[in-house]
Amino acid sequence: FHRVDPYGFERPEDFDYASYEAFFSRYLVVLTRRAIKWSKLLKGKNSIQKSLKVKRYIRKGIPNEHRALIWMIVSGAQTNMEENPGYYHRLLEGEKNDKLVEAIKTDMNRTFPDNVKFRKTADPCLQHTLYNVLVAYGHHNKAVGYCQGMNFIAGYLILITKNEEESFWLLDALIGRILPDYYSPAMLGLKTDQEVLGELVKMKVPAVAELMERHGVMWTLVVSRWFICLFIDILPVETVLRIWDCLFYEGSKIIFRVALTLIKQHQAFILEATNFPDICDKFKQITKGTFVTECHSFMEKIFTDPGSLSMSTINKLRETCREKLLFQG
Repeated sequence: FHRVDPYGFERPEDFDYASYEAFFSRYLVVLTRRAIKWSKLLKGKNSIQKSLKVKRYIRKGIPNEHRALIWMIVSGAQTNMEENPGYYHRLLEGEKNDKLVEAIKTDMNRTFPDNVKFRKTADPCLQHTLYNVLVAYGHHNKAVGYCQGMNFIAGYLILITKNEEESFWLLDALIGRILPDYYSPAMLGLKTDQEVLGELVKMKVPAVAELMERHGVMWTLVVSRWFICLFIDILPVETVLRIWDCLFYEGSKIIFRVALTLIKQHQAFILEATNFPDICDKFKQITKGTFVTECHSFMEKIFTDPGSLSMSTINKLRETCREKLLFQG
């Protein structure tokens, strides 16, 4: 058995190899089938047009060999990169903000200590690439600069694209367009979306919402890392990548689908909680186990379990939640 997974992450001491092997042997069959379909779809070209077929294909998973390309295309990152040749390198060569550089350096060793590719001893050591991407981004988007959590996201992008400049443009797609205002200093978008999730839970899993209210547990306590890290270090790598496949194509509502599915699926388990720490613990537990490891069936569930969830519903809720937060503030 491999102590290190294909992405360079060391598996924990208590890793359940048996159930993982059982899952992966089934999943491999799916992956092989999808790879053939994707190859036919792409026909050796480096482009696709958005369509219902492509959306369906993406929901069923992008094979790893095509992942970077598809993310780049569907997120708009490819277009931005082509329209701004040399821009990334100019950012790296330009004047630097010392405070920003210092903040990024501090976080370097904290980024994926359990990943062998990010170790100082690795060759190539991805810390250097990560540092470049974050420094360039901080100077490109001065309103955001650098915020904890971005290091993990950029790190994942680097692991998948194996390309510094592409990682930069994908980070820009996520922070600049796909996620509304998660990483700005006030983090208003992030706070808003946690409240939006609370409202959605009231609508779709009312018993859990009632439990949270009764014990005075704020949503931010149990789900903020889900939003900030886009499920990195929360869910298994394969599952996170499948979620990101859809996130790049369909936008931020995917995060709500995942969150609602986790809560809905484990409703009975969460409702066993009788106090505040108990509830927080249950929320840690529901992101582990076979339900989340079986990424293929999990992804099918996120599109059925929560029921209909339109962008217009989310935007309406965002408006009211944002107003409430600003009013309290």
